[in-house]
Amino acid sequence: MDNGTGIGARVKRKEDQRFITGNGNYTDDINLPKQTYAYFVRSPHAHAAIKSIDTSKAKKMPGVVGVFTGDDVAADKIGGLICGWMIHSKDGSPMKAGPHPILAQGKVRYVGDHVAVVIAETKDLAKAAAAAVDVSYDALPHVVDVADAMGHKAQIHDVAPDNRVFNWSIGDEAATDAAFKRAAHVTKIDLVNNRLIPNAMEPRAAIGSYDTGQDHYTLYTTSQNPHVARLVISAFHGLAPEHKLRVIAPDVGGGFGSKIFIYAEEVVCVWASKHVGGRPVKWTAERTESFLADAHGRDHVTHAELATDADGKIIGFKVHTKAAMGAYLSTFASCVPTYLYATLLSGQYNIPAIYAEVDAIYTNTAPVDAYRGAGRPEATYVVERIVETAARELKMDPAEFRRKNFVTAFPHQTPVIMCYDAGDYSAALDKALEIADTKGFAARKADAAKKGKLRGLGYSAYIEACGIAPSAAIGSLGAGVGLWESAEVRVNPVGTVEILTGSHSHGQGHETTFAQLVSDRLGIDINNVSIVHGDTDKVQFGMGTYGSRSGAVGMTAIS
Repeated sequence: MDNGTGIGARVKRKEDQRFITGNGNYTDDINLPKQTYAYFVRSPHAHAAIKSIDTSKAKKMPGVVGVFTGDDVAADKIGGLICGWMIHSKDGSPMKAGPHPILAQGKVRYVGDHVAVVIAETKDLAKAAAAAVDVSYDALPHVVDVADAMGHKAQIHDVAPDNRVFNWSIGDEAATDAAFKRAAHVTKIDLVNNRLIPNAMEPRAAIGSYDTGQDHYTLYTTSQNPHVARLVISAFHGLAPEHKLRVIAPDVGGGFGSKIFIYAEEVVCVWASKHVGGRPVKWTAERTESFLADAHGRDHVTHAELATDADGKIIGFKVHTKAAMGAYLSTFASCVPTYLYATLLSGQYNIPAIYAEVDAIYTNTAPVDAYRGAGRPEATYVVERIVETAARELKMDPAEFRRKNFVTAFPHQTPVIMCYDAGDYSAALDKALEIADTKGFAARKADAAKKGKLRGLGYSAYIEACGIAPSAAIGSLGAGVGLWESAEVRVNPVGTVEILTGSHSHGQGHETTFAQLVSDRLGIDINNVSIVHGDTDKVQFGMGTYGSRSGAVGMTAIS
């Protein structure tokens, strides 16, 4: 039934009224009665032993209601931050996960590491008192370059004497070696995929509130997946059972992966609320803090080799990547340079033999986790750089070299788990060449040269793995959480409809898109549909939003 507001219709976004008029409801907009403010004391050292922490002066500062250190956390037996995906090395041994306390215990491992928290009546008072916390450090050797970190004298965690978290591999090493032995040409490249720092419009923020009468906690937080936050804080930090913890993620101003994870600050805020007499504890990151302490992305050093036969067909591909994990393993860090990266190393190409080896390595830097594509851009960068280099070495047209090696028969099983159902990569390339007018490039290049300008032509083809959901591939990779999504459709007595979804919006326009789907399915006007998300007390359990899954998985659950 076409009602004019369903899928494909031009409609005004439902959420824009509040956003463009400044009436959004972000975590920092929320202020609770008797609210206090937290400010974190952070390490100025990349690696150091904590000799002593003197909080006596800070506790006497005006407006201070509490100062806490790792000793207080340990006394309450609050668990540390976790990495939620177990990776085993190729010898079968489990990854070496070092402890990650929410406030440092014994030593700090990167600049910005959480040493103590000051809670006061205002943020300025908390910040002033934090400067009065006297921390004595004994500086230790440090290493920040992943290329040099393995076996470096700066041993970051006792469980990893050589700083290597795991040595993982995928593919058939023997078949790949055999392909290289019969190769007519081998292309070799070394690449650096530099570290990136997320910088969403809205900095991370948290408000923890403990209800002394109900023995119940509430956490307001800038999260892409509040149900997962509740699960982790309950099951692994041991703060409270799930039915005694409510997590609310209101409007979120951008995430891009960096707000998927469970961070120390939000756990500290909700824990500390009980220790200051049940008063809410609010923290909003300053930009400097965000640059220091938000999970970073990428940070790979890679050596790759591509084998081709006499006709220019790719017959083998070898990749060895050193992937920085930072000083600690973040929530999903271990799966990014493995299952989200190496499984895409076939790209759009028919490569019969691939072998990839990944060394995940601790460095004295901020933790690294999923950000903007999470592994897949890194894979595309490696594949396309070596394909382009091989074409030039073979003196073949880069477009024709790609076309010669594209997958053309489907379904296509790659050597790195993924199976491609369908695709027409040559048609996509043809369209790109047409739009770019590559036939006219030589003339444009010559004209630019006359003006003292340099003009180049580059090619890149890529394949993406999005909409992460239950599948045979995901199951084979060890995903134990199902990666499903949930939805509940409620029809009210007057005919309006409420949709409760486990997905979460942080700028994508879910309130409009999801409502359009329901409008289309039920034949009602979009204005009679409301979308409810981001509150664990209102919405059934959900997995949240990341990996471009809200449309493919979240909307499928609704429909």
